[in-house]
Amino acid sequence: MSLPDRDSLITMAREQTGLSDFGDSWFFANIDALIPSLNAQAKLSPAGVYGAQHMIVSGLVNRLRHIDLLKKYPEILDEEVSVTAVLTGLPRTGSTMLHRMLAAAPELTAVRWYEAQNYVPLDGEVRGDPAPRREAAKGVLDYMLSAIPELMSIHPMSIDQPDEEVIILGQLFSSSMIESTYYVPDYAAWLSGQNPKPAYEDLITILQSLQWQDVNRDGKSWVLKTPGHLMALGTVLEVFPEAKIITTHRDPASTIPSYCSMEASLYKLGSDTISNADIGSYWFERLHDWLDNFMHVRANTDASRFMDIDYDDMLSNPVGVGKKVLEFAGIALSPEIEAGMSDWVEANKREHRAAHKYTLEDFALKQSDIQKRYKNYIETFIGRSTLT
Repeated sequence: MSLPDRDSLITMAREQTGLSDFGDSWFFANIDALIPSLNAQAKLSPAGVYGAQHMIVSGLVNRLRHIDLLKKYPEILDEEVSVTAVLTGLPRTGSTMLHRMLAAAPELTAVRWYEAQNYVPLDGEVRGDPAPRREAAKGVLDYMLSAIPELMSIHPMSIDQPDEEVIILGQLFSSSMIESTYYVPDYAAWLSGQNPKPAYEDLITILQSLQWQDVNRDGKSWVLKTPGHLMALGTVLEVFPEAKIITTHRDPASTIPSYCSMEASLYKLGSDTISNADIGSYWFERLHDWLDNFMHVRANTDASRFMDIDYDDMLSNPVGVGKKVLEFAGIALSPEIEAGMSDWVEANKREHRAAHKYTLEDFALKQSDIQKRYKNYIETFIGRSTLT
């Protein structure tokens, strides 16, 4: 059992929407590269084939509806998008906590999880009232948590919490979301050689749309976040020239097995046969590739664009870190901002969730191998306090 070709999937999306215009179809090449990798490498179960097909068609449906919305309301493209900060760093380094805490500041906004699932209003939805999308997102989240009950311990989610725009970029078939959901090494390698700029230019128009949809965002700046920005950091610096790049750091000997544990949970949605050893071997090298690109770009960029955040500081003094980040990003502190961050931290303490358990051995990894492979990164960034 395998996925149909791209033209068949496009036909499905057009039939679902009654729409035909995809705008610039640059991302068709991404789909053409993805389908063979899904069929040959992802070891999809019958449910996995259905899920992958649904993932591609849903991305195409959202694209069709997005282009249609821009045609109906061309004033969306007059929205001025300001991105204050872009958070990145390896997965499992505290960036989710920092992102959601910063987004509690009244001057900032972020993509909400329900918006990432459907970034265009659903049929019949009234501008400013996203109830249909929130309801749809509840259904998606309920399904995910029934299939992966441990997910809330690994990566707590709520339909209204800020989450990663990687989900939106994934619907353009141009982000780490796909390789984080399906085992597709060939596709991921192919994507690394492509120009990410078209995807980020489309992301800007989607942020314009989200800003237009919600008048409460008027005058606010965006704080973006995803580890996958490491792969496209040069483009991020170019398309968001005013943004500060906030990078979270944690010892890879802890980061890598933690992320592999998360991947093992996600991959099982689509496959019954991918081994933990496969997962460990793949992500051991893939995360190094991300950091290699980060360190190359970092070494050739004005240092004033970057701020580094130590994971241990995030755990011990999250509000203190948040205040330093806001100051670095040019956001004036206020009692309301500090209270908002403190309230978020209190409501989302680690002890409110079940423990996330994993070991290096679970994924056939050795600490000595990690220390050797990631030596340059560890010596450059690990153990440097944010608060001193």
